[in-house]
Amino acid sequence: MATEPIAAEAVGKCVDSHGSAIGMPQLCFDWFPNQIFWLVITLVVIFLVLSRVALPRIAAILAERQGTITNDLAAAEDLKAKAVEAEEAYNKALADARAEAQRIAAEARAEIQADLDDAIAKADAEIAAKAAESEKAIAEIRAGALESIQQVADDTAAELVTALGGEADAKTISSAVSAQMKG
Repeated sequence: MATEPIAAEAVGKCVDSHGSAIGMPQLCFDWFPNQIFWLVITLVVIFLVLSRVALPRIAAILAERQGTITNDLAAAEDLKAKAVEAEEAYNKALADARAEAQRIAAEARAEIQADLDDAIAKADAEIAAKAAESEKAIAEIRAGALESIQQVADDTAAELVTALGGEADAKTISSAVSAQMKG
């Protein structure tokens, strides 16, 4: 079957005699009303689909995201407030611990100082007692030494008087040595 040529009046200016489009069919002014009609129909369908299906879903997703963001921000504020409270509690506990440590250290210092004062007083008493004993012993030794010196001086003077040819009277020698020792 051979195709017969179509009459030019029936096809218009946009189609050749064999029914093929001449140039770009979109730019044929004879077809513009038909193209505009389908364009409007297509845009209305797209608008209806977007406004009834897609845009509500997108709006719901955006609202959900906004709610999540708002909830996350509120939770972050709560956590920040809790962190500030925890930091304040930590600082208070730290200050209390420092005060307690200072109090314990002061008590320990006072106790050590009291023990030290007791030990010093005891040592001073022991030293004083030993010093008194030593003074007493020194006084006894001195007294004994003076007596020994007096005895040695008496004996030496008596021997010297006897050696020089004199007669030694014990009372006279003793009084002469005592007088010389006193000064």
